[in-house]
Amino acid sequence: MEFAAHVGLDWADEKHAVSLESADGSIPEEFELAQKPDAIHSWVAELRQRFGGQGVAIAIEQAKGALIHALMMYEFIVIFPINPKALAKYREALAVSGSKDDPTDARLLKDFFKKHRDQLRAWVPDDVQTRTIQILVQQRRNVVEDRVRLMHRIESLLKAYFPQALDWAGGLHTVQACDFLKQWPTLADVQNVRSATLRKFYYSHRCRSRELIERRIAAIPHARPLTEDPAIVRGLSMAMQAAVAQLRPLIEVIDDFDRQLAGLFAEHPDHEIFESLPGAGAVFAPRLAAVMGADRSRFEDASEIQRSSGIAPVTVKSGKSCWVHHRWACPKFVKQTFHEFSELSIPYSSWARACYKLLRKRGMAHHAAVRALAYKWIRIIFRCWKERKPYDEAQYVETLRRRGSPIAEFLC
Repeated sequence: MEFAAHVGLDWADEKHAVSLESADGSIPEEFELAQKPDAIHSWVAELRQRFGGQGVAIAIEQAKGALIHALMMYEFIVIFPINPKALAKYREALAVSGSKDDPTDARLLKDFFKKHRDQLRAWVPDDVQTRTIQILVQQRRNVVEDRVRLMHRIESLLKAYFPQALDWAGGLHTVQACDFLKQWPTLADVQNVRSATLRKFYYSHRCRSRELIERRIAAIPHARPLTEDPAIVRGLSMAMQAAVAQLRPLIEVIDDFDRQLAGLFAEHPDHEIFESLPGAGAVFAPRLAAVMGADRSRFEDASEIQRSSGIAPVTVKSGKSCWVHHRWACPKFVKQTFHEFSELSIPYSSWARACYKLLRKRGMAHHAAVRALAYKWIRIIFRCWKERKPYDEAQYVETLRRRGSPIAEFLC
């Protein structure tokens, strides 16, 4: 489409640098825009009135954030995200001194868009349902990472003064472990408790293995402390309890995320496609749906996803040298989603298990083999998503055999 104006917008926390040029060739304008809802919406209203509601292209160095959230509601604004690395290289090509400021970046964004528009793709937001799932799965992942960080801290503290708790409390990712460590932060505390109380505690937290409970209770009276230094025990136990106090709410929040996602994803039109993938389960089915989105025109073929996600390897050639490595500059959440799903699919998919074994036999390391498996999964997921058909394991295995794939030999 033709645009009435081209805008380069270098965003910041408080003020955004703007470079605007009309299509009629008038002198470019440069100014600052405050990061305030009233200021942003007033500026957009001026653009609508000035250009009569015609399209306005905005080149910006991101595809999400507060500014995008404000601009995406206007139908005449078309956003073109520019990769930060591409802009940095463009800046270096024109300013070899390394100088940088916000107005210059805004001007460079506008020029980059005008000169390389044929290689850029407009950002089209997904429907509300898909965008809600996208935000929920990404924020859930952030909370999970916070939980893992606290679990590692608690484990480190317990190993320094009360290592037996790692066996008696249960998995640190559970509410049972949090309640155990809160009630009995030291070995002396748990050894002063009656067996009946401990037994009642385990049963109240749905621990139904009588053998496991009795083994734990029998070990507690005979356990010897790692250290009896009161300074160490008191200081580390307080630090451990502080971490536990932060961990328990995170566990409950993750459960809330799971409930919200389960309800939303069950109503999503593509839920059958991603639920059919072996090993996806309740966590990765919504994540894969979020990564693929709802706009079928976003990707022309599977190779675009393989490259943009960072799963496809990068080849660097110069003279007689050739170096192949995995891509580092990529959307980490997307790459992580495909990588982790592919690893989870190995126990549930016969061909994925055979492919992994074949790649390991050829000398690949574990993660390199998983990335190669993810490369194949992306082609399958793309085809199912494009044709709106659930995955069929038997059909794919038969295709591998018919084509004489080396994977078929390992299927036996």
